[in-house]
Amino acid sequence: MKGTVLIVGLGLIGGSLSLCIKQSHPEANIIGYDTNERETRLASAMGVIDEGSLSFQSSAECADLIILATPVFQTKKLLQELSQFTLKNGVIITDTGSTKASIMESAQELLEKGIIFIGGHPMAGSHKSGVAAAKTLLFENAFYLLTPSKETSRQALIELQYWLEGTRAKFLEVDALEHDELTGAISHFPHIVAASLVHQVKFASETSPHLKRLAAGGFRDITRIASSSPIMWKDISLQNKNVLLHILEKWKVEMERVMDMIQQEDAEKVEAYFADAKQFRDELPVKAKGAIPSFYDLYVDIPDYPGIISEVTGYLAEERISLTNIRIMETREDIYGVLVISFQTSKDRERARVCLSNKTSYELFLT
Repeated sequence: MKGTVLIVGLGLIGGSLSLCIKQSHPEANIIGYDTNERETRLASAMGVIDEGSLSFQSSAECADLIILATPVFQTKKLLQELSQFTLKNGVIITDTGSTKASIMESAQELLEKGIIFIGGHPMAGSHKSGVAAAKTLLFENAFYLLTPSKETSRQALIELQYWLEGTRAKFLEVDALEHDELTGAISHFPHIVAASLVHQVKFASETSPHLKRLAAGGFRDITRIASSSPIMWKDISLQNKNVLLHILEKWKVEMERVMDMIQQEDAEKVEAYFADAKQFRDELPVKAKGAIPSFYDLYVDIPDYPGIISEVTGYLAEERISLTNIRIMETREDIYGVLVISFQTSKDRERARVCLSNKTSYELFLT
C-alpha cells in the first residue's frame, strides 16, 4: 500500500508499529516525529522509520495515516493541534492510548470537520522501552482494540486494519466507554492492587527486617506489574478516574465481606471464596494474550553446586535461545523450582524446556 505514514512518538509501541507497517507495506514512506530528537535519530539510524521530522505540522499535513503513539495527556494536546492544521482529504488518524473515552472526546473537533479519527489500543507491551526495543512480533496474536465514532465508515475501518495488518493482531471493535470499563477491570485496577500490596509490605518491612528477603519469592512475582512506569500509570489512573473509582468502591465492599467471613470464622464461606476464585482463574485461556503482557517463566529445580547457573545458561546459549531474566528463589513456599528463567515468548520458553529436558535430569515446571 502506497502513502505517507506519520508515527508520532518513537517509543516501543510507535517503533514496533512502524516496523510492522514497513514489513507489510514496503512502498509506504514512514516519517517519524518525537519531541526527543535523540529517539528520532536512533529510529532513523536503525531503519525503523524512513525519515525523521522536526515539524509536527508539516509532516502531519502531508500524511495519509497519522498514528499518535504518545501518552494520553499528550495525545489529547496533539489532537487539538491537528484540528487546526490543513490535513489531506481522507487522512486517517488513530492513537495507541490506554484510555479511550477522554481521547474520543478530544477528537470531537476533528470529527466535526469530517476528518477520520479511530481510537486504537494495541494490548501488548514489553519489559523494555524505547525505540531500540521495537520489534515486529510485539503485537502478534494480541488484541488490538479499535473505538470508532458513530461517523466512522466501514471503509475507513477496513483501510486502517489493512495498514496495520503487519501487526498480526486480533482487531476488536468496542465502544470507548466499554473499552475503559474493560481495561479498567482487567488492567488498570490490577496495577493499583499490585502497587498497594507492595506498599503494605514496604510499611511492614520497617519493623520486620526479614520481610524483604522473604518477599523475594512468589510475592515479587505476583506484584511484578507494580514495576511499570509510574508516570504512565499516573496518567492512566487520572484519565480513567470514574471507572477506577467505581471499581475501587466495589473492591472495598468485597474486602469488607472477606473481613467479615474471617472474623466470623466461617470456614465454609472462606473455602468457597477461594474455590470460586480458583475455578474462574483456571478457566481463563492459558495461551491467549490479554490486557496485561504475559510472563513466560520456566522454573528449574537445580542442584546446589558451583557453576550450575552457567551450565544451564550455556545449554540455552548453544541452542541460541534468548532469555530476559534469571533469578534464584530463596523463598519457595508454593513455588516450584529454585531457578526462574523468563523468556519473551511462549515459543522461547518451550524451546528452553525441550533443551533442558534433553540435556539434564532437572525437574522443570511451567506456571
